Amino acid sequence: MQHAKPARPTRIGMIVPSSNTCLEPMSYRILGDREDVTIHSTRIPVTRIALDAGSDRQFDVEGMRRAAELLATADVDVIAWNGTSGSWLGPAHDREIAAEITAATGVPATTSTLAYLDAFRQFGTESIGLVTPYTADVNLQVAVCYAGEGIRVTGHRALGLSDNESFGRVAPGELVPGSLELAADRPDALVYLCTNLYGAPIAADVERRTGVPALDSVAVTLWRCLQLAGAPLLDPRWGKLLA
Repeated sequence: MQHAKPARPTRIGMIVPSSNTCLEPMSYRILGDREDVTIHSTRIPVTRIALDAGSDRQFDVEGMRRAAELLATADVDVIAWNGTSGSWLGPAHDREIAAEITAATGVPATTSTLAYLDAFRQFGTESIGLVTPYTADVNLQVAVCYAGEGIRVTGHRALGLSDNESFGRVAPGELVPGSLELAADRPDALVYLCTNLYGAPIAADVERRTGVPALDSVAVTLWRCLQLAGAPLLDPRWGKLLA
């Protein structure tokens, strides 16, 4: 007589930039006391964000596939490349990553950039104000790539950093003044682009003060993973579009 497998939590697999200190703890804070979802991570070498070949090589598809194969041994329900590199390398790069992961593992896959594009489509977002820890040239390349997807960047703020570990040291409050300035242009949403940036803790406050939805990369990636895994979504304190 065969016995049914006992029920288990939804398992989310995340490929994490090696120097990222934000997304894992922030993801668990967003989940709160939920016991129906667990997160399982593996890391790939990522230490610097810039527009050059050395930086680009950190995000090669083969490295993503190898990391995903490790996660698949944990019988995860979905796998995410939890980084925003596709926002300046181009969404086609991330679509290739997601397709390669699924082909190699049989597990549904997404990335932070693809999660944003899914959110933009679902909620009719056509314009955004962009906040990042990056250098200005990276932001401008993001604007070019997003324009190709029908998303207009109405304005941006760049903190001018390139060392990935340093992004996680930016206090959430430092993001508020630029957010308020960008919201004055009335974009459809504000975007905190970087999974090593603490945008989630200020999202609800910025929304309350401006009336503009605020989308944090960690929260958006988790939201899309929950969707793909068929699990309930998030709490509105992490951004009303994701509730």
